Amino acid sequence: MKIRIEMEPTLSDDEIIIRCSKVDESIVKIENAITGICAAKEKFTFYQGDTEYYLPLEKILFFETEGNQIYAHTAKDVYQTKYRLYELEKMLPDDFIRVSKSTILNVHHVFSIKRNLTASSEVQFEGSHKQVYVSRNYYKQLKKRLEEKRLSR
Repeated sequence: MKIRIEMEPTLSDDEIIIRCSKVDESIVKIENAITGICAAKEKFTFYQGDTEYYLPLEKILFFETEGNQIYAHTAKDVYQTKYRLYELEKMLPDDFIRVSKSTILNVHHVFSIKRNLTASSEVQFEGSHKQVYVSRNYYKQLKKRLEEKRLSR
């Protein structure tokens, strides 16, 4: 595989083109990685009372539902978002994965998982006291995603 970077000062937006003889698993992984990097740097609008905050997704540990509201958790703060959980699931990069009916988490911030065979497993986050629970139905998917992230580094 060859990698080439061409600079063109007249471009208003950066453009990435992948040229390949066929689209295989490695090409799809490259595309997903680039998409994830771009989306993680994108700033989303979050709210605390009457104040709007513009935060990059990479700062978000997890999203969770509480009543009719959706909250985005960082290591230290909690913000409200206007998106529904199913909308977030469609828009977020593959760094985020649903782990229960009410939670989507950022796999890059997972510090540990305390496995519970009969109930939900507990996820701890790096640099935070916050935790979420992974339902048994989503546990294997989370483990697979964490392994993929570990191998891609």
